Amino acid sequence: MEDYLIGIGKRIKEIRKNGSLTISEIATRASVTAGLISRIENGRTIPSLPVLLKIINSLDVKVTDFFSGMPQTNGSNYIVSRSEENTTIEKEDDAVGFSYAYIFGKQVNSLGFEAVLLKVHPNSKREKVVTDAFEFKYMLSGECYYIIDNEEVLLKEGDSIFFDGRIPHVPINRSTNMAKMLVLYFFI
Repeated sequence: MEDYLIGIGKRIKEIRKNGSLTISEIATRASVTAGLISRIENGRTIPSLPVLLKIINSLDVKVTDFFSGMPQTNGSNYIVSRSEENTTIEKEDDAVGFSYAYIFGKQVNSLGFEAVLLKVHPNSKREKVVTDAFEFKYMLSGECYYIIDNEEVLLKEGDSIFFDGRIPHVPINRSTNMAKMLVLYFFI
């Protein structure tokens, strides 16, 4: 997973240079600092998903083209974010009893977007499906196994996964409790 994420910086640099763009131009377009772009390109930091999507947009490439050019160093067709990796967002000091955890964000412009609440009951059955979208799933409660192509990933409450929905996939609930997840579709 880490090798794949570090490869993101190399891919950004490759596309930027092929397009004769400077770090400053990309930073301005993505509303981030040039220092951040430099650190990402050189593998010193890994961007959050919202920042990555802004950078991809600033490179004038489709998300599909960006990821299709990525080396599959670990052979995985997905990116998993575990709940312990979620970042706490600092908000107003006078807000009592509110806590925000940064799990995902995307500036929606020409990209088709849908948000769905999915409940997967124990012993539910369905064949693998494909969608014409990138999919982001966030586990609200319970746990589910996600089968993507021939790989299986266990997702528990607070975990998230991002993958290309054109790869056959299906959630399977092997537990005795219902699993609930927030599903975001980014249509391509």
